[in-house]
Formats: sequence, structure tokens, C-alpha cells
Amino acid sequence: MGRVALVTGGTRGIGKAISVALKEAGYTVAANYAGKDETGIPVYKFDVGDFDAVAAALTQIKADLGAVEVLVNNAGITRDVPLHKMSKEQWDAVINTNLSGLFNLTRNVIDDMRGAGFGRIVSISSINGQKGQFGQTNYAAAKAGDLGFTKALALETASKGITVNAIAPGYIATEMVMAVPKEVLDTKVIPQIPVGRLGQAEEIARCVVFLASDEAGFITGSTLSANGGQYMA
Repeated sequence: MGRVALVTGGTRGIGKAISVALKEAGYTVAANYAGKDETGIPVYKFDVGDFDAVAAALTQIKADLGAVEVLVNNAGITRDVPLHKMSKEQWDAVINTNLSGLFNLTRNVIDDMRGAGFGRIVSISSINGQKGQFGQTNYAAAKAGDLGFTKALALETASKGITVNAIAPGYIATEMVMAVPKEVLDTKVIPQIPVGRLGQAEEIARCVVFLASDEAGFITGSTLSANGGQYMA
């Protein structure tokens, strides 16, 4: 049985691709949140924004599979609206899931990683956390916060054999993106991407598999931009 990996938001879109890729690479994978088990990967339902629910779930995962050695913080939501129309609920929902979720998950695995002298933490940020996006002050703030979290925690854990990195995807051909009208994609989105196409979820998954590997042990505190050249930071 390979190292134990937990992928939040791991049953759809990018998260599902990451779960499958890690399983194919030999990891023992647990995925969270909703959806049925289509891949032979155990699914655990819990809200990443609820610290107590996360703690209970991690206790169960540890009992079932072993301590989490690779954590992929992928769960995320959007509540897009310009700030002057944004409700407190819309702000809180995105911050709680997309930023506080990193604390809730990481805090509940970090002691085991430190004790073992090994860990891999990979958080899925976004191009919009790097450059901003109209109507996404909540989402952009959370995703930018993910990058600061990554850098600070990398400094704290480097001597313990734990690496902490982030990936900032651009436009990926997920269910959510493909729901955008084709005319909008063809005339407004894809022309902004120098490689001339949307990314594929499997391309992000391959980035995660590399950062989770022993071969990536000298990489920590980094943000890997995977956006087809749309934004170069």
C-alpha cells in the first residue's frame, strides 16, 4: 500500500483527476466531498470549512487508511458578484471554504507529518489569486491567501521533511468552465491564452503527482503556474 493521500473536493473536475492520478501513481487515496465512488477511491463527506468536522473525518481516515502523508487542498467554491453587491454570507462562504479550509485540513495533519519526518502539502490556488478578477474579490482574496499560507508554512516545515507548494491553474476545461457559452469561450477566453486552448484537468493532476513525489523534495514554498501563458508571475 502506497503513501496515504487526501484530496479535498476530490470527486469532480480537477479534484477527481488528481485523485485518479495519485491512485494510478500508487498512492492510497481518500477523496472528499460529494458524489459516488466511481473510481474505487473511498469518499468521505465533510465540510472543509468546519474545523470539528474536519478533525472527525481525519480521525476516521487515519483509522481506515493510515495517517495522511500527502494533502491536496483542492476544495473550492465561487460566489461571484461585484463587491458593492456582495453579501456578508457570500464573502464568508468563499473565505471559509477556500482559505480557512487550508488551515482546517493542514492543522489536522501537520502533527503526524512532523512526527513522521515527511509530508507533502499541495494547495490548488488560481490564476485569479495572482492577477485578480472582476466580480471575485472574495475568491481572489482567498486564493491569494492560499499563496501566502503556502510560503509561510513552507518556512516552518522545511526542516521537518515537509514540503508545501501551490498550483495556480488558469482556465481548465471543467464542468464549470464548459458551462460558459461557446461563443464567449471562443471570442473572449481562449484568445487570452497564448497556447490557444483550455487546460485539461489531467494536466493539473500531473503537476500534483510531481510535487507529491520524492523527486520534488527540494521544491517548497513555490507556486507552479499552469495557465497556458495567460499570466506570468
